[in-house]
Amino acid sequence: MALCRICGAINCKKHSSLFENVKRISEFSGSSPPEVFVGRYDYPNVYVGILSPQEHGNTEILSSQELWHKNRLKMPEILSLRSKLIYGRTKSNVKKAMLKTRFISTMQEVAMTSKPISTEFKLEKSIIEKNKEKDSYTPIISNAALVKSVRLEENPIIDKKVDNLVNDNDAKSVTAIAELDRAKTPTSTIIKILSAGLLGRSILRKMVPTRWAITAVDDTLSKNKLRKIKYNHEINEILVFSSEYLGNHYEFLVLPDKFSFEVIEINQNNPNASWHDYESFLGRKTYATSVTGAYYANRLALCEYLERINKQSSCIVFREIGDEYTQSMGVGILRQISREAFSNPPEKFSTIQEALNKIQSRIKLPINTFTDKSLILKNYGKQKRLENWFNQ
Repeated sequence: MALCRICGAINCKKHSSLFENVKRISEFSGSSPPEVFVGRYDYPNVYVGILSPQEHGNTEILSSQELWHKNRLKMPEILSLRSKLIYGRTKSNVKKAMLKTRFISTMQEVAMTSKPISTEFKLEKSIIEKNKEKDSYTPIISNAALVKSVRLEENPIIDKKVDNLVNDNDAKSVTAIAELDRAKTPTSTIIKILSAGLLGRSILRKMVPTRWAITAVDDTLSKNKLRKIKYNHEINEILVFSSEYLGNHYEFLVLPDKFSFEVIEINQNNPNASWHDYESFLGRKTYATSVTGAYYANRLALCEYLERINKQSSCIVFREIGDEYTQSMGVGILRQISREAFSNPPEKFSTIQEALNKIQSRIKLPINTFTDKSLILKNYGKQKRLENWFNQ
């Protein structure tokens, strides 16, 4: 029989977990997935660091949104994986990317490597509780701890193309990002390399907060593809692509027209919670402040598809957010769900109404909750086109 030191109850279950044996972690060794994270608060003096578990081997799934999606992991499974990671970090000025301190150099090597890498950490203070670093752009980061020292326990495996561009001191970052994409470098890897301050002309290099790096890469890649896409012929059919994962239901309505793009997001249980951004053929000059990072991830998936078929089109993205999406899993998950939609054969329709009826059969909210907000649908078919004059 034991009395609870908090409430005085006998064999109290409510508070017993607070007095279990807690393992204090002051140093550890494990295989980083690999993952690095650069914060944005108090910019330009931000937290930068490496994430690693206390285990060795293939730990890639702890960090890879591509693998979570491929294996259709559930939310509790992903959160369980994330809880294994310790975020060993230090405060640094982003411009110190070129100073090559021991910690920054080690972090940059981790960012470049293509396989999990064994790393040893010594912490300033023991970890006895989970300090969560929350950011809607990235999956939850637990166990933040200040690092005294860190070292690699093995040589990093670095792809040749990554190595070449990191050591190219004259290539602009936009050029390097495009070249890495053409070399089939995973988007998540490009983001890590940019965030670690390893791309661009050497005199201009600096670390980039991970949140900003995600949008920068998605935006740069899609803009690069759009330069060619906008010269292509338009598609000649109305197409619908769909996909769903972790409570995120996507419907892409692709229309025969010059390129334009629109994203409408609505919470299934609260239709008043909605987000909307749009761009015409001329593109955006400002950041998509409503939809934010997901806008650029959705647009990249569309551009990858249009590039494959050598066509251009207009596109409206409907995202219905359900109950299951209780914790942000990061923009990378939304990028993969969007890519999944365009990896499947499209559904073809004779009219927009037929396409919308099909979409309605898969979503729970009334379709007009989305369509009433759409600028593309409001203007579609109303503007005279050059061919109309020749067909009269």
